[in-house]
Amino acid sequence: MSEPRVAVVHERFTEFGGSEAVVGEFVETWPDTQVFAPIVDPAGVRPPLATVHDTWLSRAHAATGRRSHAPLLPFVPRALRGLPLRDGYDVILISHHAFATQAVFATDAPAIAYVHSPARWAWDPEFRAREAGGRAGQLALTALGRLARHAELRAAPHLTHIIANSRAVADRVRDCWGLSASVVNPPVRIDRFTPDPTVEREDFFLCAGRLVPYKRPDVAILAARKAGCRLVILGDGRFRPQLEALAGPETTFLGGAPHDVLLDMYRRCQALLMPGVEDFGIVPVEAMACGTPVLAVGTGGSLDTVRPGVTGEYVDHGPDAAVVDGFAKAMRAFASTAYDPGVIRAHAVTFSPDAFRIRIAETVTEVLSR
Repeated sequence: MSEPRVAVVHERFTEFGGSEAVVGEFVETWPDTQVFAPIVDPAGVRPPLATVHDTWLSRAHAATGRRSHAPLLPFVPRALRGLPLRDGYDVILISHHAFATQAVFATDAPAIAYVHSPARWAWDPEFRAREAGGRAGQLALTALGRLARHAELRAAPHLTHIIANSRAVADRVRDCWGLSASVVNPPVRIDRFTPDPTVEREDFFLCAGRLVPYKRPDVAILAARKAGCRLVILGDGRFRPQLEALAGPETTFLGGAPHDVLLDMYRRCQALLMPGVEDFGIVPVEAMACGTPVLAVGTGGSLDTVRPGVTGEYVDHGPDAAVVDGFAKAMRAFASTAYDPGVIRAHAVTFSPDAFRIRIAETVTEVLSR
């Protein structure tokens, strides 16, 4: 079977993160791929991506100084339905967060959705309340959530196949859309994260990533206070002022540090803490690529990445107070020497970009051969 002619649709390139890295791997897998997105900020486009075909929403975004894409989101479904995808493609590969599956109405070709998640802020009222940031934000996000739910439910039955990025997201697809999904975990650049046997572990735990409510760094801070353990917070975001007010003297904030500092922290900490419920979770795999064990809440993406007793441990999911207690107990009892860094690293390799490209190509080929 010859290589398929692929078009990739992504919701927006306004910053570079895990989902944009996935699109990059699609392009690595099929080098002649054409990429489309309603909103494109050049700062959100990195190699191997070169040209991204955008819409009038990019110009509207630029005209507002690219301060926020949020006011443009109600216009995104229509822009996606108007993409030029009718001719020249064997398959449309859709990278979906909330609205991207609307592209299924712009094509007659088979459409495969790689689902990072059904829009959590649309389907989960608790998640929406944490992310809204006040009464006005709550009202706006509630209205946008209704639009996103309607858009997802309208498009989902027209998809040829759905790929979820974790078992937890596959369960969410089933619960929200009433459809089944296969699972292909996203790629992690493990080549940038390696063990160093000359670096000794130190007596602190690490919490790394954007400081936003759903990642629950507040749980890590409260657990550190309760356990009397040192904690380093690496990252920045709008939640930082509240977290600094919550923290005790055992917690140190390093801000948005460069890669070499992150790598050093992964290598020296006792363990990475993952207190939030992630769709997948890139950060814990980066830590494991350094031979570092992970303490994670036992639900969501951690079920795909953490192997209890081998690469880390689970803390039972539940009410906040119980989760804080669980992390505090695990931190007090934790000894990184009980884990083999080589085994942890070997597990992380299974999430490499090479492994992702093989799995995604096999899945697309199988769908097109039906």
